[in-house]
Amino acid sequence: MFTGLVENVGEVAEVNPTAAGVRLRVSTTLAREMTPGDSLAINGVCLTVTLADADAVVADVGPETLRVTTLGALRRGGLVNLERPLRADGRFGGHFVQGHVDTVGRIVDLRPDADFHWLKVQFPASLAAFIVQKGSIAVDGISLTVAELGTDRFDVQVVPYTMEHTNLRRAQGGDRVNLECDMVGKYVVRAMEVAGLTVQGRR
Repeated sequence: MFTGLVENVGEVAEVNPTAAGVRLRVSTTLAREMTPGDSLAINGVCLTVTLADADAVVADVGPETLRVTTLGALRRGGLVNLERPLRADGRFGGHFVQGHVDTVGRIVDLRPDADFHWLKVQFPASLAAFIVQKGSIAVDGISLTVAELGTDRFDVQVVPYTMEHTNLRRAQGGDRVNLECDMVGKYVVRAMEVAGLTVQGRR
């Protein structure tokens, strides 16, 4: 379980094809605190660390993860958001993030507003029932609050600290991003479906 509060921005050092997926090597200062078997969210995707040294961590990405996330598009030199799992005795911030990406969205616009930025993201219709105004959503693993909501896109306001300390500092229109909706909403929608109730926007 994660919180969507990015700990560190890593840099992709290597992307090596494997028999069925890819092996990522990510340079990060978190590496010295990690061991093989640890979980690590990379751009909001929960992966298992297979190797860690003083400078970098290595994780394997399977074919299904490549299919439903943006990790297959990572290239050497790219920036990725990193977060270790929430400790049971840790202070909770952000919101509950599982690291299980629901779908890939697309940045429509990123514009400054004084010291802040407005980020507009387009999402597929299948996600409409899970996104609510003033609710939480994880964008590339970043916990953000939906400020405005349309039929196929939402707006979030990004504070200066988040712009400076996440990969959003390099983001631009047209970029694809991993989206994970608030897990509480997903359970509510599923319970309604099991009860035979129609959920508007679900297909």
